[in-house]
Amino acid sequence: MVLAAGLGTRMRPITDRIPKPLVEVAGKTLLDHVLDPLAQAGITTTVVNVHHLADQIERAVATRQSPRVVISDERAAILDSGGGVAQALPHLGEAFVIRNADSFWIDHGQSNVTRLIEAFDPARMDSLLLLAPLAGSVGFDGAGDFFRHDNGRLERRGERDRAPFAYAGAAIMRKADFDGRKAGDIFSLNALWNSSLTAGRLHGLVLDGLWLHVGTPEAIGEAEAAIKAAADH
Repeated sequence: MVLAAGLGTRMRPITDRIPKPLVEVAGKTLLDHVLDPLAQAGITTTVVNVHHLADQIERAVATRQSPRVVISDERAAILDSGGGVAQALPHLGEAFVIRNADSFWIDHGQSNVTRLIEAFDPARMDSLLLLAPLAGSVGFDGAGDFFRHDNGRLERRGERDRAPFAYAGAAIMRKADFDGRKAGDIFSLNALWNSSLTAGRLHGLVLDGLWLHVGTPEAIGEAEAAIKAAADH
């Protein structure tokens, strides 16, 4: 599931004319930077939700075969991250990868999507989040989201000034986590993750690579410089 329905307000004025997932970084759209690693990890079908300038995204993915793209239409109302997934559940399996469309990474070794899939253990966890260390990440100016215990369990930053990890925009969740939620409900994935935190079943995997968060026009250049530097090495 790729969450691509946001308004991209921090990316204005670019997003006044194109949706944020179609912003190009190093000659490739953000959406392709997200979809290509999913295909490389063996994922054959991806649901992409659309709202802002939805026609452009539909055209961009219409002929893609790897992964094949199913559109989840949110033109009538934007449903937030959790509501977007809930509406798409009929197209998703018992467990599935969720990706944000405004960040990606450069793998250092094994595919991080593959690492996430292999590390997911539904006996111990509801959701497994990919975490980016703030140190060395590109384009992210926040205070971090999580602390991670040695066993992988997560704890939110809360009132503390900073946490060492940010949510990297990739997770594995279970269809069962959405029990009681229905298509059209508007809610954040954080509501479900908070329930899992309380139960000790929200876990995190640390990204092996360089995380690129592209949330503003300025971040485009930062990401492109990081990609060039990585290629030069």
